Amino acid sequence: MNPVSPASELRYTRFCGAEIASQFEALGQLRIEVFRAFPYLYQGNLAYEMAYLKTYAESPRSLLFAVFDGGDMVGATTCIPLIDETEEVQKPFLATGMDLQQIFYFGESILLPAYRGLGLGHRFFGEREAHAASFGNYALTCFCAVERPSDHPLRPPDYRPLDGFWRQRGYEKAPQLRSEFEWQDIGEASSTVKEMVYWTRNL
Repeated sequence: MNPVSPASELRYTRFCGAEIASQFEALGQLRIEVFRAFPYLYQGNLAYEMAYLKTYAESPRSLLFAVFDGGDMVGATTCIPLIDETEEVQKPFLATGMDLQQIFYFGESILLPAYRGLGLGHRFFGEREAHAASFGNYALTCFCAVERPSDHPLRPPDYRPLDGFWRQRGYEKAPQLRSEFEWQDIGEASSTVKEMVYWTRNL
């Protein structure tokens, strides 16, 4: 790939609902590459990616906001009404009596390392929050993040969690909202359960 283009020369494209299906392979490959790093340590599987992304293509209000450098997808973020998400995502909200109809769930927010520091992380949140607000009937936005022990053997010495950035965007950790997801870590022989904790913000 050529040297990284400045943010002003990158191409930004929105895909909604069924349009997202046209980007399954590129988005799946990007997820596999980015989530291989700590803290997710995801040993990617494109077949799993296709099944996961199908949920977004089936929701008419979902959004994929993608960043392209030339013909390559180098960053992406997604969001979807919580009512259209899978049972494992909805479960902690139902358990605490929250109204799924009023919540918009934010999926991945991923960038190749070379494109970080260009302000795209803020842009990703802004695009998703604006999309959720455009419908006029959602009161809360949320996302979840994996929790790893501070002494995890694959934690890089210079790793910095994103908690400060998320709080800057107005999100607060909601420790009572937790889901369990399974995936295969790098170096593992099979999938294991990982606990994810949610962060929320009033819209």
